[in-house]
Amino acid sequence: MTKTLRIQLLIAFMCAAMLAYVVLLGRMAIAMIASGRGAAVGLGLALLLMPVIGLWAMIATLRAGFAHQKLARLIAEDGMELDTSTLPRRPSGRIERDAADALFATVRTEVEGDPDDWRRWYRLARAYDYAGDRRRARDAMKTALKLHGELQGRR
Repeated sequence: MTKTLRIQLLIAFMCAAMLAYVVLLGRMAIAMIASGRGAAVGLGLALLLMPVIGLWAMIATLRAGFAHQKLARLIAEDGMELDTSTLPRRPSGRIERDAADALFATVRTEVEGDPDDWRRWYRLARAYDYAGDRRRARDAMKTALKLHGELQGRR
């Protein structure tokens, strides 16, 4: 079993568990509302928000994951994935900070040279991730997705 398949199975299991949780929570909320008692109705209505928020979070996360996977596949097909195989690593497997920072500086220069290319922003997001800056990695990935979407809209 490949690592990718294991991850996909884990995601499927977590989604199924989330759906079961949503159903159970929803049933409990409806039972509280049906009781007719003021406090129970109030709590039941508040409890109905939890499944809605949970479903929204799950769907948003899955959509983002699928979009990121699509960009990763396109980058790989273009042969533009960042090559980190020669970078020094810590015992944990993470790239050493100085090497990740140097990689980031190189990729940032690429983006400055072509700021409208989604591929450059995707590479920047990956470089931010390797450097350990998750917030900026997410922002750069959002920019890559936006630029890719705009490119698709023009076609």
